[in-house]
Amino acid sequence: MLRIVIAEDAVLLRAGLTELLARLGHRVIAQVGDAEQLIAAVDADRPDIVLTDVRMPPDHHDEGLRAALHLRERHPGLPVLVLSQYVATAYATRLLGAATADRGGLGYLLKDRVMDVADFTDALERVAAGQTVIDPEVVRILLAHRTADDPLRRLTPREHEVLALMAEGFNNQTIAQRLTVTEASVVKHAGNIFAKLDLDPTEGNRRVLAVLAYRNRPAAEPA
Repeated sequence: MLRIVIAEDAVLLRAGLTELLARLGHRVIAQVGDAEQLIAAVDADRPDIVLTDVRMPPDHHDEGLRAALHLRERHPGLPVLVLSQYVATAYATRLLGAATADRGGLGYLLKDRVMDVADFTDALERVAAGQTVIDPEVVRILLAHRTADDPLRRLTPREHEVLALMAEGFNNQTIAQRLTVTEASVVKHAGNIFAKLDLDPTEGNRRVLAVLAYRNRPAAEPA
């Protein structure tokens, strides 16, 4: 059972998430509607994971994301799963930067993903366990915007597939299952990826995420 704080200003969605999580065997210890209340709730009783929208009152810009990053500074290692209505790679990049800076699970999902209970539950539990989970659609867009001097252009199509799944937080065994290859093949592809991107392979997925964050630096976007 996970102890969860939900921050979502849409009352019906907040209630729906609370009911869903309860049916899944988790406990929502606080449900709030703005960033200030989110910070107060976490400070009062640190949860196992925070589930927050990007856009929150009063300005409905990035208050939820900023509150999440602030809470990570106050409570190192606090798992946070951020929800967004649209693909906003600028916000995903900021979150990925936090993933490389400290320990503790981080996730960025589109709200549509909540409709798939299995995917949503998997993401929630992986983030709570300390992993980094990025929505597949966000990963696809991150990998699609490549420039002529981008080191990602060195990768083969298969290596791009492996990198995308790594960025979603999957381990080698799961990647092998999804691509219908052996785990040894995934290890080989991962080694090639790290070499082509001039990364230290011992640092694993966090370094891959750091590369995605560094490469993709768009202007601010609406959540």
